[in-house]
Amino acid sequence: MTTTTPAKKDIQKLQRAIVDGLEDVKAQDVQVFDTEHLSSLFERVVMASGTSNRQTKALASSVRDAVKDAGFPKPRMEGEANGEWIIVDCGQAVVHIMQPNFRQYYKLEELWGEKPVRLKLGAAKPAVAEAAKPVKAAKETAKSEGSLKRSNAAKKGVAEAFPSKAQIKKDAAAKSASVKTPAKKAAAKKTATKTAAAKVPVKKVVVQETAKPASKKVAAKKAPAKKATAKKTPARKA
Repeated sequence: MTTTTPAKKDIQKLQRAIVDGLEDVKAQDVQVFDTEHLSSLFERVVMASGTSNRQTKALASSVRDAVKDAGFPKPRMEGEANGEWIIVDCGQAVVHIMQPNFRQYYKLEELWGEKPVRLKLGAAKPAVAEAAKPVKAAKETAKSEGSLKRSNAAKKGVAEAFPSKAQIKKDAAAKSASVKTPAKKAAAKKTATKTAAAKVPVKKVVVQETAKPASKKVAAKKAPAKKATAKKTPARKA
């Protein structure tokens, strides 16, 4: 049965803080070595690579802050001016942050790498924070859905209060169509009635004029003058 001493817990906590600080700035090829049997000055050597001077400086600053936040003394740093190889002295652990070409040239793994420490990167963060992630995600999802509904409702209200030109034209066309429809029906009905009336044959009524009696003057003209004949006949002598 193995027992964990307080000193052992401290070194594990320290190395976890260092690795978390490196992971926060996307360090490459992070390795941890147990050097307790090689030196009495420190128990862990941590190595990591940064692709540029800016990243190596950011990695060193992140490790310093993580170690300080974990309750350990503030680390000392060397080589931060050029950023090619930065050493962060954390007391029980020493961190070497190097650019890839310097790391390949000096090969510190051959010097300190007899006992590599197996460490699951990104798996030893506080369990409370990990358990709170699904709850936080659910809250953020509900919050986003609520904000989306509110924004849609606000957009709908604004659209109803201030309709666009296209919507105004559409409404006007719909109103004019509803007004014109009864008039068109009435006009069509009237036209159909006229057409039906035109097709019905009209009977011609022939009125026979009765002969009017001739006036007295016309009759007098047409009658023979008997009196004139009588005047022209010579009277017989007695």
